[in-house]
Amino acid sequence: MASFILWLHGSGDSGPANESIKEHFTDPVFKNTKWGLPTAPSRPITINRGAVMPAWFDVTDVPITSQSVRHEDEVLKAVKDVHSMIDKQIANGISPTNVFVCGFSQGGALAIASILLYPKTLGGGVIFSGSMPLNPSIKEQTPILWLHGTDDKIVLFEAGESGSKFLKELGMNCEFKAYPGFGHSLMDEELEYFSSWLRSRLLSSGVQQRRGCCSQM
Repeated sequence: MASFILWLHGSGDSGPANESIKEHFTDPVFKNTKWGLPTAPSRPITINRGAVMPAWFDVTDVPITSQSVRHEDEVLKAVKDVHSMIDKQIANGISPTNVFVCGFSQGGALAIASILLYPKTLGGGVIFSGSMPLNPSIKEQTPILWLHGTDDKIVLFEAGESGSKFLKELGMNCEFKAYPGFGHSLMDEELEYFSSWLRSRLLSSGVQQRRGCCSQM
């Protein structure tokens, strides 16, 4: 079955630099999976004294906590761009339930904002060391996996816990996994769980789609 994984990198990174993530997706269920690894536009970053680097929106303070404030207009503009990428894949025939929006750090923050504001339920979202950039009171059915290292000094662990709690209070299905001793980086253990989680979601989606086809016969 066709599926789409959109990966959103952290600030200062790029899409091509994350190509190695695909190495964790060798299971046959992913043989028809298309990947999107876009690179954020380059922009001046306040916390880096105006240095220009790829970023989805400005970063004004580090570490990022549950109380950190983002420029909402910048976040919403980035969300609009992500929605366009998702719309294109759905228009090409991929079911929304087989679309997954994932990201690390700032990319994780953008991923959860994009999911919350998207008008359709997607297959899932996976957040690595992310935080909530907005607090929209929108009940969304897209399942979320949130992974965070307890020793993260860039996006504090409490920011991840707070974001996960917020989603659960909205009534969303959010699994939060803490990784003791992990800092602000992508670790193989996290990526393997990421792959396993997406595999289970795709298999479940395939079963539901086959049942839907049978019920229409």
